[in-house]
Amino acid sequence: MPSARSRALAVLRVRSRALAAVLLPTAVAVVLVTARMTGRLAGDPWPAVTLAVCAVAALVLLAGGIFGAVVLRASPAVTPTVPLPEAAAPDLYRLVRDLADRMGVPAPSAIALTPDCDSWLEDRSHGAHRRRGISTGPESEPGAAPVLVIGSPFLWWMRVAELRALLAPVVAGTGPSAHPDIADARGFLRGLDAAVDVGGRPGLGWLVARPARLLLRLCGADAAEMERGVAAAASDRAQGVDQGTRTVAQEQVGLAYAGWDRLLTRVALPAWRMGRWPAHLDAGVVSALTELSRRDRLADGFASRLGERPACDLLEQPGLIDEAASLLAARLFHGGPAEAGPDWSPVDWAAYPEEVVDRKWRTEAARLHAALDALSVPSAAPPDRPATPGTASDSARPPKPTPAMATTARAEAAPAPGVGARAQAAPAASGTVQPSAPAPLMAPAASGATEPAATAAGRPSGRGTAQASAHTGAPADPRGLAAAQPPDAFGGPTLERVLGYLTDPTGGGAAGEALAGRLSGDLAREERTADTHKARPGRGADTLPLFPLQPPRSGRDLLADHVTALVCCAAVDSAGAGPGLDWLDGPVLLVGGERRADLAPRVLSLVEDGDPEPLRDWLAELGVRPEKPVRLV
Repeated sequence: MPSARSRALAVLRVRSRALAAVLLPTAVAVVLVTARMTGRLAGDPWPAVTLAVCAVAALVLLAGGIFGAVVLRASPAVTPTVPLPEAAAPDLYRLVRDLADRMGVPAPSAIALTPDCDSWLEDRSHGAHRRRGISTGPESEPGAAPVLVIGSPFLWWMRVAELRALLAPVVAGTGPSAHPDIADARGFLRGLDAAVDVGGRPGLGWLVARPARLLLRLCGADAAEMERGVAAAASDRAQGVDQGTRTVAQEQVGLAYAGWDRLLTRVALPAWRMGRWPAHLDAGVVSALTELSRRDRLADGFASRLGERPACDLLEQPGLIDEAASLLAARLFHGGPAEAGPDWSPVDWAAYPEEVVDRKWRTEAARLHAALDALSVPSAAPPDRPATPGTASDSARPPKPTPAMATTARAEAAPAPGVGARAQAAPAASGTVQPSAPAPLMAPAASGATEPAATAAGRPSGRGTAQASAHTGAPADPRGLAAAQPPDAFGGPTLERVLGYLTDPTGGGAAGEALAGRLSGDLAREERTADTHKARPGRGADTLPLFPLQPPRSGRDLLADHVTALVCCAAVDSAGAGPGLDWLDGPVLLVGGERRADLAPRVLSLVEDGDPEPLRDWLAELGVRPEKPVRLV
């Protein structure tokens, strides 16, 4: 604590020196004017010197006044959170107040939840927050204690005793926060940070942003040491509170972070891209971590804790809080709307396979065939082409469909009520918008039938393909299949069309490169079009998403994903397979209720080496008919 206070005083000394630098020209001007009035500085050049110094002092004083007003009035950044009033969690407030009383520190003024695996204290008593309506409760009063922000995954995964031990050093931080010098230094730093953001506006950069950045650099080392001293003092104060349980709780933090990251990137992100947001991410993280504990021997035994009382029991309505936190997670990590709507509706875990996984596969399959149309690739092999070994024909025996389940066995083992629900932002709208009914499955046309008129009419000639490719920036058809092959042999989009195009006996992969380039361009255009419909602030800390989860994907990765989606669609339509959900890996293909994890290497063999035989053997084993048209979105 003495170290933290000394560092806070060092920060305040920087502020005092900046104020002195602003007032120095004015002091010199006052001395010169006084000397002139008393006759001590008579004659040239003192009149001109006095006038120049007074002008400089006026300009510096004006600029300093504007800068000081911006620093005092600018609104510091506030983390988007889900407010948790005391009526919604009286037991949680009671637990936090008991911790504060045991450690002899002020209790936090309020509690809020964030869709992240972290907890901290946040001051929301700045006057700008009250003026803008950001803070309206007791936490907005001058001199109020900071707000305790808790990561919502902790409430669903941790037990009550573990949460108490985890929050003890965080709550202990309210003691140093109440110290006048530390509070004053933190307020000055937050004002400078807000001034940097305000200085990004046209015309204010040189006057506000640059001085603020300079002062932040001068204060940086002392500010960091001050925060370390505050954390050390809080940790020392919390040493006597549940020390044994705290070690176990810290282990749970790492496990929760791993499961939360997998849930967001593998499960939630595909749904967000489809315009749906999982309504119970916190419940999902419990299932994901339980599955992780079964797979990873390092996590062995963690799932046995689930028999104890979960921390989410401290909430009055955990389901509603979970929905709000899940919506906020979609807004922070994907940039989705703040409220549910027709194009941004919630989805339950039970409906996830049909409403997200199946729709994702068919959307990607449609994009793949659209890219082939742009490259003028025929819909299937020519009629006189001999049947490829391993490919079912129309005269072959019909496949034996196997019963498909809607989700994996892990998804069926949903957590018990009150043992999971996760991040959302704003309160969800009542009612889930159901997707429209799927289009009827297309029946295979007879051999030699022509492609539907809409598709055939929209296909350019071979020379037009080169011109269109130059226009769009996508690679042209490298093998000239448009001119070398006759019209379609089968009606509608088929897997055989993709297999034939990507087959490359030389292993050069030129066709794959062309198709991957086309897919990359189409997807980039779709994303730009979607971004134009999102109402996002475009400046400073308000820009959304704050933490985007979409890593850049190469063209080959996109092509492999789209081919995999088309294969899954064909398996669902002709072999009785079904979409499923794996809590750690996201969308999966189920055959007979069991996950098939052996598809990826066969798709890579086709995409990277141009070798279709491993994939054809896999399709023949399942009874998938590549020449049969698939249903697209």
